Amino acid sequence: MDASNSVLHNLLDCPVCMNTMFPPIRQCSNGHALCSNCKSRVNRCPICRDELGNIRCLGLEKLGESLEWPCKYLNVGCRDLLPYGNVINHELTCKFRPYNCPAVGVACPITGDVSFLVNHLKNDHHDNVFNSCTFNNLYTESDPEEVLNNSWKIAVYDCFGYQFCLCFEVFMWGSSQVYIAYMRFMGEPEDAKRFGYRLEVCSSGKSLSWRSIPRSIREPSIRVRESLDGLIIRRDLALFFSDGDKKQLKLAISGYICSITT
Repeated sequence: MDASNSVLHNLLDCPVCMNTMFPPIRQCSNGHALCSNCKSRVNRCPICRDELGNIRCLGLEKLGESLEWPCKYLNVGCRDLLPYGNVINHELTCKFRPYNCPAVGVACPITGDVSFLVNHLKNDHHDNVFNSCTFNNLYTESDPEEVLNNSWKIAVYDCFGYQFCLCFEVFMWGSSQVYIAYMRFMGEPEDAKRFGYRLEVCSSGKSLSWRSIPRSIREPSIRVRESLDGLIIRRDLALFFSDGDKKQLKLAISGYICSITT
């Protein structure tokens, strides 16, 4: 961005939050502008202390329309230059935007890139991280009849240079209690399609298995669960496949992640 354009872009910086102002831009009676988000939180102009009304600053909006704008995720890799009116919609779907924490069963507000979230899962949620494309995890519950909705800690696998999350939950599906195991991909949906995974439970010569493509963590975990895109196990079957007296849940889920060649 050249110096003259930089000066013009700076005219559209909100004096309160310092973010770029997008329509509708509001101004006080003396012409001082601020963004609509800040306008909703303050009653007086932050510059002259004049009372704020609903005056539209059409001049700055027209100025913005004459310029191209970088994405706010420029510093993390987005190189797109955008028309002023397209910036907000682009940033909502930009592949460089931060990911939500993929922990299941908790409303975690943390966001960040993949490497940050892997460390967050390990250090803050105390999830295990493995350098492996295969797994054999044991999920236990002493009184499964009393558990109607629950989730276990996710297991993160570093595989093929990417990270995957193995999730296990129990929930009510209609009038039945079911367990679901599924894999999530820590990256974009188009990259997730390059991989597949297999899950299996075995006992007494019998097995139950599932193959699928991992779902991107761009999708909330509840959407994956509601779509039933995973290994679904009714409670009676889960107890059948459990070791021991069949009254406690001791379910071993094994499997692997694979690369899909095209």
